[in-house]
Amino acid sequence: MTQVELAKLNKSSPEMRYVSKNEGMSLELLIARIKEGKVTLIKNSKRKINPCAVGEGLRVKVNANIGTSKDSSNINKELRKMAVAIKYGADTVMDLSTGGDIKKIRKVILKNATVPVGTVPIYEIAIMAAKKRGHISRIKAQDILEILETQASDGVDFFTVHCGITQSVIERLRKQKRLINIVSRGGSFLAEWMIVNKKENPFYEYFDDILRIAKKYDVTLSLGDGLRPGSLVDATDRPQIQELIMLGELADRARKNNVQVIIEGPGHVPLDQIETNVILEKRLCNNAPFYVLGPLVTDIAPGYDHITGAIGGALAAFYGADFLCYVTPSEHLRIPDEEDVKNGVIASRIAGHAADIARKIPGALNWDRAMSELRVKRDWKGQIKKSIDPVKAQKLRKSSISVDKDFCTMCSDYCSMKIMEQYFK
Repeated sequence: MTQVELAKLNKSSPEMRYVSKNEGMSLELLIARIKEGKVTLIKNSKRKINPCAVGEGLRVKVNANIGTSKDSSNINKELRKMAVAIKYGADTVMDLSTGGDIKKIRKVILKNATVPVGTVPIYEIAIMAAKKRGHISRIKAQDILEILETQASDGVDFFTVHCGITQSVIERLRKQKRLINIVSRGGSFLAEWMIVNKKENPFYEYFDDILRIAKKYDVTLSLGDGLRPGSLVDATDRPQIQELIMLGELADRARKNNVQVIIEGPGHVPLDQIETNVILEKRLCNNAPFYVLGPLVTDIAPGYDHITGAIGGALAAFYGADFLCYVTPSEHLRIPDEEDVKNGVIASRIAGHAADIARKIPGALNWDRAMSELRVKRDWKGQIKKSIDPVKAQKLRKSSISVDKDFCTMCSDYCSMKIMEQYFK
């Protein structure tokens, strides 16, 4: 039975009990929210890992993308990046491989991953069609179902499936005249297929078959935002919202079939539109967990997009987003390396944690209180150990130590906390 089926019977699973204990949410409330589709437990029934729980009342989670490309297809590099991502607190990883032996790479990642793993199946489907038949426009419906079945059987925990790009949405995009039409790679593959073949999106047309596969393995469907804005000037436009309406309807169908779903969101969004985007998703998708890329709040910071993403991610999570897909410094520039992955994960974790505090998630503030107690004591070892990146904190501390080791070199013996000690005991 799937997690949703169990919840509808008011029964618990080992996964539910783990989440209840780990998140500080009562088992009864957790079951109710899984039943309602407000919480999703991401875990393939074949995998022997702890689930990643996303949704209402839970800690904000972070995903890290890894994967090969045509220009960089070394599996060992991707394994090292995955290890870094998990070390620094990524709750899930997504394998976005488009280069090398994609099947082999996926299996190796699944074998070594200690967290849930997601994929974007259209990548493998499109590349297979291009190799076998000469072009991605020659994808067949059977290709889609066979590869989805294979990936689910391999143990993939969640799929991004771009089911909301329909012919009507494409027509809306034509009328909109965006600055940047489609920035989703999977979305562009499907849009090209639909335009060339003059047919409906096969992921939409065969959605019931996709639900059957997902239910069989309890794979979570991440309903992809193929028309997410890739520029601030395109944010919250008609094609984006029309696709979101479609995703909400598909989410309802998934729930009725006892399949767990999350909804993917933008993208590039100005600060003043982030709350609106969260409200729209929660309203149109019946409070399904919201999975956002960033969002990035400015377009002018290549090399620093982990910062633009963290700013948007903190705000989105505060307003109700549940799951942050990290953005690395190399976004828009190159495939990320290990350092990029580390910086991306940490930036998104900071954003999520800041939102957890503001949302009054149980226990979220305890970490910060503990750090403050160590600071007032000037317990440097304790502060470093408690920090989100102890390695960097230790490096910075060691690089410049005051003559009096009780202080740091910012204030030295003019330390405000030291000065006040004698007056406030």
